[in-house]
Amino acid sequence: MNELKEECGIFGIFAHPEAAKMTYLGLFALQHRGQESAGITVSNGQRLFSHKQMGLVADIFDDQTLSNLYGETAIGHVRYSTAGGSRVENAQPLTVTCARGDLAVAHNGNLVNGEALRKELEAEGAIFQTTSDSEVFLHLLARSKKEKLEEALIEILKKVKGAYSLVFLTPNKLIGLRDSYGFRPMCLGRADFSYILASESCALDLVGGVLIREVEPGEMVIIDENGFRSMKITDQTDRRALCIFETIYLARPDSKLFGENMYLVRIEMGRQLAREHPAEADIVIPIPDSGIQAAMGYAKESGIPYHWGLVRNRYVGRTFISPTQAIRELGVQIKLNPIDDVLAGKRVVVVDDSIVRGTTCRKIIKMLRNAGASAVHLRVSSPPIQFPCFYGIDTPARKELLAATHTVEEIRKYMRVDSLGYLSILGLLDSMSKSGSEFCTACFDGNYPVEW
Repeated sequence: MNELKEECGIFGIFAHPEAAKMTYLGLFALQHRGQESAGITVSNGQRLFSHKQMGLVADIFDDQTLSNLYGETAIGHVRYSTAGGSRVENAQPLTVTCARGDLAVAHNGNLVNGEALRKELEAEGAIFQTTSDSEVFLHLLARSKKEKLEEALIEILKKVKGAYSLVFLTPNKLIGLRDSYGFRPMCLGRADFSYILASESCALDLVGGVLIREVEPGEMVIIDENGFRSMKITDQTDRRALCIFETIYLARPDSKLFGENMYLVRIEMGRQLAREHPAEADIVIPIPDSGIQAAMGYAKESGIPYHWGLVRNRYVGRTFISPTQAIRELGVQIKLNPIDDVLAGKRVVVVDDSIVRGTTCRKIIKMLRNAGASAVHLRVSSPPIQFPCFYGIDTPARKELLAATHTVEEIRKYMRVDSLGYLSILGLLDSMSKSGSEFCTACFDGNYPVEW
């Protein structure tokens, strides 16, 4: 894995005559957050019905499938596995029938004590159907003696540790909640008379909704026939630990997250990068698509012209063709192709959002050299990634992170670039309006907010 991957995206809508189709569109907008599996669960007011499979949203659902998911309230999920394997049993939403009736959950995040809780529950007789830590929530709920679901949720959330943005669905209720640190995002919106919960605001845009506000860390929102109400779910901490990598890369640039416009934030990151690491160059180019906004900001601040030096083939799927040795030798050029006439004889600043293992970036640099670039200056709009994430982003083990085992100068030599500059942690935080103390920066500095 040469880039960071988000675990999943969630969507929920209450009281809409085409809830399944609206959820389909919402998941389509959130497809960047997970491409392994997708699912939708709907309520007809009495029972829940689900459809989920491995694959992409557009491949799983068609008009017939969505027509069979009849109901006015629904939740949906797109998944990339971190906890649990890549298998259909782990596709969400997860559903159960218990003493409380039908119940479904979709989870974005990762529990740091999920395995310990699972072993404890299994020792008490619980039978798990998946290997996902998300199923822990359902087993804890089934065992709660609290009569109301909201009270049971408050009780069980005292037992779990880690990152969770959740949507729960019952036959007549939609509930959304976010852990007290606020690791993973969740927003509240509205489309006509229907309330919507989603991981990112771009999902609201696609269904014609409007953003009301973000669900606050440590908040539960309950939506039912009586309307919308909110309550505090935990008193565990007042500290915030918003995921910094949502702003750098994970969220779509057209989303508003943590009170910030992601497009403008990434432009400012590029500007700050140019201030910290100027270069004598003729053109600035991005590594598409992740480096586009930062490269634009770098070009604006430095006054160096912005160009497209690499073009992405957007029709390369997950499988493409069998990876024979001949295909492997083509490497990254299957997905990216340099524009020789733009690069030839030019001193190039190439901008990307992050370096994980570095193998793909190294191949891209070689492509730029082969296309005739006379000098290549690599600029990265995040600090060096030195530590793995345990809160819902899939990262390699620390020994596999390039910056954990190499100095910046060693990385420069490995990349075979003329110069290398990373955005500093302070510069990154200065690019946003929120206080730096509100973000989790553990992947850069190893300061984990929740012990794992």
